[in-house]
Amino acid sequence: MAIDPQIQTELKEKLLKEKNRLENELKNFAAPTEVPGDYKTKFSDLGTDVDENASEVEEYTDNLALESTLEKRLKDVGDALARMEEGTYGTCGNCGQEINIERLRAYPAAKTCIRCK
Repeated sequence: MAIDPQIQTELKEKLLKEKNRLENELKNFAAPTEVPGDYKTKFSDLGTDVDENASEVEEYTDNLALESTLEKRLKDVGDALARMEEGTYGTCGNCGQEINIERLRAYPAAKTCIRCK
């Protein structure tokens, strides 16, 4: 059973909105690289004081972890949009069964059904 076109449009809009949100959030502390979906965390130069240096390193470390998480979510969203274009969106990547529409509404980037999650 294919996803109703109206529902798929609704899900695509959610995915595009999420993609835009993630990209904007990443741009707050990282710069895009030449590789699509890849960002490089900026290192802030607060000053030369030992406390300032410690703050710089702590902020950079926190941002690296956040960058990794946001890039993964951005990749998942991009993969979901690609599956829509390929016509495989809504099919579990593990078992090949349909992903429940309620799961897709809750998390449009889902690549697996609840059973395979």
